[in-house]
Amino acid sequence: MYIRTSREQLLSDDRSFSLRQVAQRAEIEPAYLSKIERGVFAPPSEEVIVKLAEILGEDKDVLLAMAGKLSSDLQHIIFKRPKLFAELLRQLQEVPDHAVLRVVREVKDGQW
Repeated sequence: MYIRTSREQLLSDDRSFSLRQVAQRAEIEPAYLSKIERGVFAPPSEEVIVKLAEILGEDKDVLLAMAGKLSSDLQHIIFKRPKLFAELLRQLQEVPDHAVLRVVREVKDGQW
């Protein structure tokens, strides 16, 4: 549903975002893409979601999360230290976005 809305918004300005053309670029059948867009099928594989995200200019992690999935690279990171990341995520659950962004910036900048 979100994918359909995103694709149709792009289609209003660019005819290359038709269902058939997007399906072709994602290397899937148009009928399959239609069913994904309508929520008829369970969410597709990570590979298909990532391709669609790239084509539509969407964030792959957001699309994966909307599908109830986590990218394999994030899974690998979490699996290396599951207890630590579980506790971190639980603690961040109620923290406002601006505070989480501050933590992300500090980690990126190496300022702890």
